[in-house]
Amino acid sequence: MEGVAASLHRPSDLSPSLVGFLAEKFRTPEDLPRSPDLEAELTSRCSDLEASLADLSRRLAGSVAAYAVRSEETGALLGGVRAGLVDLRSSLRGSSKDGGVTEDGSGRREQMLADELPALAKEVARVETVRSYAETTLKLDRLIGDVEDAVSSSVTGKLKTPSATKSVDICMVAINSLQQIEDMLASVTKSRPQWSRLVSAVDHRVDRALSVLRPQAIADHRNLLASLGWPPPLSGSNIVHPNTGASPELYNPLFLMTGNLKIKYCENFLSLCKLQELQRRRKSRQLSRHTPEITLSQPLWVVEELVNPIMVAAQHFLSKWHDKPEFIFALVYKLTMDFVASVDEILQPLVDKAMLVGRSCREEWISTMVTSLSTFLSKEIFPKYVDLLEGSHSSSNSSQARLSWLHLIDLMISFDKRIQTLVTNSGLVLSLTDDANLQRVSSMSIFCDRPDWLQMWAEIELGETVGKLRVAMQDEKSWKTRFQGMVLMTGSEDYKSPAVSGAVLQGLSLLIDRSRPLPSVELRARFIRLAGAPIVREFLDCLLRRCQEAEGLTALADDDALLKVSQSINSARHFDSGLTEWCENVFFLEMESIGKDDTEGRCIFEEEITMFKEFRTEWIEKIAIVVLRGFHSLCRDYLKNRRQWQEKTEGVSLSKTFVTALDYIQGKISKLEEALNGMDFVPMWRAVASGVDQLVFSGVFLSSIKFNSSAVERLNGDLEVLFGVFSAWCLRPQGFLPRLAEGLKLLKMEEKQLKDGILRHNERWLRENGIKHLTIAEAEKIVKNTVVMGS
Repeated sequence: MEGVAASLHRPSDLSPSLVGFLAEKFRTPEDLPRSPDLEAELTSRCSDLEASLADLSRRLAGSVAAYAVRSEETGALLGGVRAGLVDLRSSLRGSSKDGGVTEDGSGRREQMLADELPALAKEVARVETVRSYAETTLKLDRLIGDVEDAVSSSVTGKLKTPSATKSVDICMVAINSLQQIEDMLASVTKSRPQWSRLVSAVDHRVDRALSVLRPQAIADHRNLLASLGWPPPLSGSNIVHPNTGASPELYNPLFLMTGNLKIKYCENFLSLCKLQELQRRRKSRQLSRHTPEITLSQPLWVVEELVNPIMVAAQHFLSKWHDKPEFIFALVYKLTMDFVASVDEILQPLVDKAMLVGRSCREEWISTMVTSLSTFLSKEIFPKYVDLLEGSHSSSNSSQARLSWLHLIDLMISFDKRIQTLVTNSGLVLSLTDDANLQRVSSMSIFCDRPDWLQMWAEIELGETVGKLRVAMQDEKSWKTRFQGMVLMTGSEDYKSPAVSGAVLQGLSLLIDRSRPLPSVELRARFIRLAGAPIVREFLDCLLRRCQEAEGLTALADDDALLKVSQSINSARHFDSGLTEWCENVFFLEMESIGKDDTEGRCIFEEEITMFKEFRTEWIEKIAIVVLRGFHSLCRDYLKNRRQWQEKTEGVSLSKTFVTALDYIQGKISKLEEALNGMDFVPMWRAVASGVDQLVFSGVFLSSIKFNSSAVERLNGDLEVLFGVFSAWCLRPQGFLPRLAEGLKLLKMEEKQLKDGILRHNERWLRENGIKHLTIAEAEKIVKNTVVMGS
């Protein structure tokens, strides 16, 4: 026993790490029988370490041998170059001392030098390239070897000591070597792109090392966070009861770090930040060869490691609230707000120390919390709401499912507004107008990856909005009441639109506002096309049905039918103007750049605006045709009665039939002036004037009537009344009845002037006399009839 005791080491001779190891393995006397198993385990691990050491020794010997071979080859090449330079210098000296060299010999020698120097320079450049390649390869091999040794030591070192300090030190050594490797690879990629195989081989070995280093570094960080007490307990605080309104005193481990534990956390934090920055640089370099000027944005790993465990702890409560989503958003917002100050105060200096340019811990914390919420919603909440919506067969269940969906969307919109306020009020330089940044702080970013959910939402919003608007469109009172005020428009034009158009435009505006929180221009445009465009078409169909009903019942012959069509035209004008002004807003201008093929650069409502314009044009023409039809029926006798022009009358005489027809036109146009908006009334009465001009000119001037002076005076009186009718809507009615005015002008010309014009027989005479709307044949016919009567 004395010999055995003498062979054992005294406790003072053992290292602290070994004493700690033995104390951990043999805590009680009952653990002593396990010593043979422990001995076998240690023996096996030592064998593995010895095998690893032998493998490293072999690799080191191979690297040394390769270096020696390459050095000898390079030395031989440089020796050959040096010998060639010596021979060249000797030949040059000999030629300079030889005075008997002829001009022909000197020329040949110069020609030889001129031929050999480029080849020699090319050889020197090749040797220099080989030397540079060899040196770069050896440096990279040495650095990668250091990284692999550090990774191996980091893995095996955990068996010898429970402390994480050594692991962090080894990790920093590996990261420093990796940074040097990345600097060299970046330089080689720019200056020596032909060495792509070397870069690829190095990247392959670095990837293998990082596949071990990163998980280990993250595992160390998680263990350290667990030792700090992160995440803080949530169950003992009223934070999980959002309706209490009280602000709980949260246990925050980040504020409680002190001493050696805080030093360890800071070192681990810095190493993980540097490792992530290294990864970003490598990916940026690798992708830049395929996609130049690419920007990579990834959440900070250190912040993710804070968010993930706290969201896992909170998920115990969140999973119980799928039918009360307001609690989910309240809890996530409270967690975000309560810890954001400590994250900013404690971790931001470490991020600055790690030289991560453009990184804000506050921003990272907020965006990571929102991303975690979006992930939870997409995995746990939305699938249940989709199943509820698709599985509802009865009308009551379907209505309840739609209301639940809209309630969830309302909560998401409200949550995003509060989060964005939290971001902007913190002084962060974060442009929320940029879609990439907006997606990071928006819970509605889940629609970016699920266009089917966006379509379901748009269909629900469309159904709810159309259901409300159809009530207004079917109410005749809303068509008879004049709309007061403008909706989202700055002009002062009175469109005389019924109240229903304002209601529909307002409903469409509210629906578009629902799309504004979406964090992508593409999503907003898609939502508007799915939900907004059908509302516009629904209203246009309603206008068309009302006009067709009025036309089918009375052929627009009575005033009530014309009033009904006028209301529809006014509504179309109001809606068209509203959509056009919206398209000039920045919100819609952004969507023009994402159009496909022929739609690029066009307003998202361009097609609907065109349809409204075509609708107005069609029905204005129909109104003009109806008025002209009534005018023609009243003045048919006037146009066919040729004997009236042969009657001789004293003084000014008017055709009663024609005056009656003009009175009809004046009455109809006056009523339409009251009913139609000013912008559509103008083309309507001009169309009527053009029709009257063509109708009367063809019926009177081109009907072979022989005009005497009495007939000319009578026709002049009739046309003066006609011009007087249209003078109520323009200053110079002759300009809108040009054929009648010019025909009357020919009739009033003197006989000699008319005969001279007939002899000339050209257009110039007509233009010189202000006849621009009549052809030569028409003018000749009028002049011929007049000349005959005057002869």
